[in-house]
Amino acid sequence: MSTAFGLLALGLAAAVPGGWIAVNVRGSAASLERWGDSNAELRMHARGDLGPVERRMSARLHRLLGAVVALCGCVLILGGLLELA
Repeated sequence: MSTAFGLLALGLAAAVPGGWIAVNVRGSAASLERWGDSNAELRMHARGDLGPVERRMSARLHRLLGAVVALCGCVLILGGLLELA
């Protein structure tokens, strides 16, 4: 019984934030992109490089990874529900 609750808790903990980013609620994917760019810029400045920032991950890639995490969370939720039954 405790395994089911653990799976449900982990599933919810993965599905909710993953879905939030996948649907881009309140611009979350775009803000993650800006946050990554500003961190890359700070690292470049710390090295002494003052050139333009290379973009590593776009908002589209953040949304895709959020969808994958949300789907994995849904699988965990389903596993927890099947364990309860």
